[in-house]
Amino acid sequence: MQSTTEAKPQPIFNLFGLKLPARATLTTIITTTILLIDHYYEFALDRFPASTQPERLRIAAYEHLVFYLVIPLLVIVLIYRQRPADYGFKLGDWRAGVKWTLIIWAIAAPILFFAGRTPEMQEYYLRYFAAPLDMLTTAALELVGWEFFFRGFLMWSLYEVAGPSAVILQAVPFAMAHMSKPPLETLSTIFGGTMFGWVGWRTRSVLYPFLIHLFISTFTIIVSVTM
Repeated sequence: MQSTTEAKPQPIFNLFGLKLPARATLTTIITTTILLIDHYYEFALDRFPASTQPERLRIAAYEHLVFYLVIPLLVIVLIYRQRPADYGFKLGDWRAGVKWTLIIWAIAAPILFFAGRTPEMQEYYLRYFAAPLDMLTTAALELVGWEFFFRGFLMWSLYEVAGPSAVILQAVPFAMAHMSKPPLETLSTIFGGTMFGWVGWRTRSVLYPFLIHLFISTFTIIVSVTM
């Protein structure tokens, strides 16, 4: 079943003779700006100082929910005049979603088990561990925005003009956003981001990449700090 975004031609923006697809261009500018602002500024933490690293992560997760979910949704509805469902904000093909989520969980678990036990991963994640439920809640808040941002807003905007290449293109800024993480994790993100994008494309939903990403993130942290 085709996504609605595939069927709608983009309006063209003429920049001194350079004809640009309006939505893809604006989405690229918006997503790049948000990533840069998030890198250089900590608005919520400046207003609500935290005494522990888990508290800092929770406050940052709320801020990221605004950056990566709320702002793109507002752009889609108020500027693009489209439905969030056109960008994967829906259940999608749930049969394929459940199947691929379970398959990837099964494949990822043994890989993450060994990767999470490396010294660099243990050193990095030990400072972030709080109570398991607290960690899961913070990770969910963080990743629901990230998945819509990359596998929804950015990918489907680019898909209209780049076709299937958008599945890989969205993984590039996703990988760059991991550059503060351990090298092993960062180097894997171009492949992981592409895989998340493929699942999002296959199911026409960001839900299943979110579930996969949440499992990978929380399982890695648990293995790193408890084993």
